[in-house]
Amino acid sequence: MSNSAVKPIPEGMHSLTPHIIVAGAAEAIEFYKKAFNAIEQVRMPGPGGKLMHASLKIGDSTLMLVDEMPDCGGGASLGPKALKGSPVVLHLYVDDADATIAQAEAAGAKVTMPAADMFWGDRYGQVEDPFGHRWSVATHKRDVTPEEMRQAMEQMAQGRQ
Repeated sequence: MSNSAVKPIPEGMHSLTPHIIVAGAAEAIEFYKKAFNAIEQVRMPGPGGKLMHASLKIGDSTLMLVDEMPDCGGGASLGPKALKGSPVVLHLYVDDADATIAQAEAAGAKVTMPAADMFWGDRYGQVEDPFGHRWSVATHKRDVTPEEMRQAMEQMAQGRQ
């Protein structure tokens, strides 16, 4: 039976929501609170103290996370440390990229790319959290036309930026 008053995308959610696997999800929640001012919304503990699901609010977006479960039926659920890295970067827009990167570093993140002004108009840098997840942190500083961006990319490719 369908309830037409139920929204297909729940209130406060966006169409795309990152859902990450973390070795030590409870510790990760505490880190994200310190590093990115995350607000814990949901924590669902499972057997053996592992988190079956958690949900955090960072800025206006939700981040879902779960503990690693190597023996999970249908395929292992492993985080980036077990996989020896991750091809995924979580992108976070903030009011002050430099301050957020410094805050994340103070909380235990490793700065992998200090913040710098980029040709596409953002102040942008990257950190890796203690759990192996990579984060890009940006503040939009100026609007750039497609032509300006194309020219800047060409200059960068020629080493003249």
